[in-house]
Amino acid sequence: MTSSRTQRAAAMLVLLASTLAGCGYNRLVSLREAIDGAWAQVENQLQRRNDLIPNLIEVTKGYAAHEKEIFAAVTNARARMLAAGGSRDAEIAASGELSSALSRLLALAESYPNLKADTQFTRLSDELAGTENRIATERRRYNEVVQEYNTLTKSFPTVLTARMFGFGEQRYFEVPESAKQVPQVKF
Repeated sequence: MTSSRTQRAAAMLVLLASTLAGCGYNRLVSLREAIDGAWAQVENQLQRRNDLIPNLIEVTKGYAAHEKEIFAAVTNARARMLAAGGSRDAEIAASGELSSALSRLLALAESYPNLKADTQFTRLSDELAGTENRIATERRRYNEVVQEYNTLTKSFPTVLTARMFGFGEQRYFEVPESAKQVPQVKF
C-alpha cells in the first residue's frame, strides 16, 4: 500500500512538473515570437529612415556642399545600417551611429538659413522627425517585450525550463555612447 501511494505521489509530482514546464515553455515561445515581431517593426521604421536619407542629403548638399565630412558620416553610417545583414546586434549599433550622424546633418540647418527655409528640406526633415519618433516607439515596445521575456527566463520555475530548452537572454536596444553626444553646430 505504501509503495502504491508513493508511486502515485511520484506520478503526480512528475505530472505537475511536466505541466509547469509545458506552460513555461509555451510562454517562452510566445514571448520569443513577440520579440521577433517587435524587432520586425523596429526594422520597418529603420528602413523608412534609410529611404528618406538620400533625398535629405541631396537637398542639403545644394546649400552646404562644403560640409563633406557630415555627408560622408551619414552615407557611411547608412551603408553600415544596410550591411548589418539581419544581425540584431549589428543593426542596433549601426542605428545608433546613423542617429548621431543624422543629428549633425539636421543641425546644419541652423547654419544655413536658406536651407532652413527650403520647403523640400522642411518636409523631409519633418518626415525624418516623425520617423525618428516611430523608431523610438518601436524600440520602446521591443525593449518592453525583451524585459518581460528576460524576467520570465530568470524566474522560478521557468528558469529551469528556459535552461533545459536553451532560451537565452535577449539583448535590449540601447543607444551607443556616440549617439548620446550633443551635435556641435559651428557658426
